[in-house]
Amino acid sequence: MSNIAGPVILIHYLLPCKIYGMAKQGKDWDATRIKALRHHLKLTQAGMADQLGTRQQTVSEWEVGEYLPRGMSAKMLSIIADRGGFKYDANRK
Repeated sequence: MSNIAGPVILIHYLLPCKIYGMAKQGKDWDATRIKALRHHLKLTQAGMADQLGTRQQTVSEWEVGEYLPRGMSAKMLSIIADRGGFKYDANRK
């Protein structure tokens, strides 16, 4: 029983640090960048939603600027972008 308590306590202290990092990362994902990433990966909104574990409607709402991704969704976008070799320049049209 004592072996289980150690990791649980450690996770309790690490979680706020991870969440803080995710929140900071989320501000980089605007509607234009999300749509550009999806096109770069040659995915439909449904395909992108499947990769992120979310709904197609959520991806659509991000792309029109109704909502911004946050938390784990923002982190997953960053991971997918990194693995897909996505480079984004906000100044390029």
